[in-house]
Amino acid sequence: MKEGPDIAYIAALIGDPARANMLTALMNGKALTATELAAEAGVTLQTASSHLAKLQDGGLLRLRRQGRHKYFSLADSGVAAVLESLMGLAAGAGHLRTRTGPKDLALRTARVCYNHLAGDMGVQVFESLMDRKYLEFRGDELCLSPAGAAFVADFGVDLDGLARIRSPLCRECLDWSARRSHLAGKLGRALLSRFAGLGWARVDKKTRIVHFSPEGEKGFRAMFPVPRTAPID
Repeated sequence: MKEGPDIAYIAALIGDPARANMLTALMNGKALTATELAAEAGVTLQTASSHLAKLQDGGLLRLRRQGRHKYFSLADSGVAAVLESLMGLAAGAGHLRTRTGPKDLALRTARVCYNHLAGDMGVQVFESLMDRKYLEFRGDELCLSPAGAAFVADFGVDLDGLARIRSPLCRECLDWSARRSHLAGKLGRALLSRFAGLGWARVDKKTRIVHFSPEGEKGFRAMFPVPRTAPID
């Protein structure tokens, strides 16, 4: 195709192993320095700086300065969604890295995808809300139903505050490990924040694993029960 989006350019940016490692390291939503990203990619600082410049020029990274320090983060949630989808495609095709043991299972159970909950527990949130018709599709748009709005408000989510933020409230994101959908968008971010605020969960910023306490897991299961029609793995 001679006209239209240049997907080859974006694919080439992501496809370099060092740059792919850097982008994956930023999937926890945290901003990292060039030195930290060089360590993640296993390259020198000079090489990392060259890669980061290409990613920034390509619109995949955002640079923020704080004093003398420079921090890099993913440009937006759209970049994170593309990376998560690529992880799912790679996993489905059998292109997996060496497994890391217990952390591997923990990542599949609950992890951060940019700024929202992913893994089996993230999928459970999405499917539980869909099963009770708290989430619904209106055409191609994923929306919160009136009953769903009442539910999340009762759970402590400030929907009026979310309405003032200019981004989608609900968005479907393909989970790379479960290969089913989890909830992204402002609501996905707010729910993860609420889990942390209640003391139910804490995020390991280095590994992206979300650790639920026993009490938190009990509360989570009560609020987001497994749908009766949930797919069988």
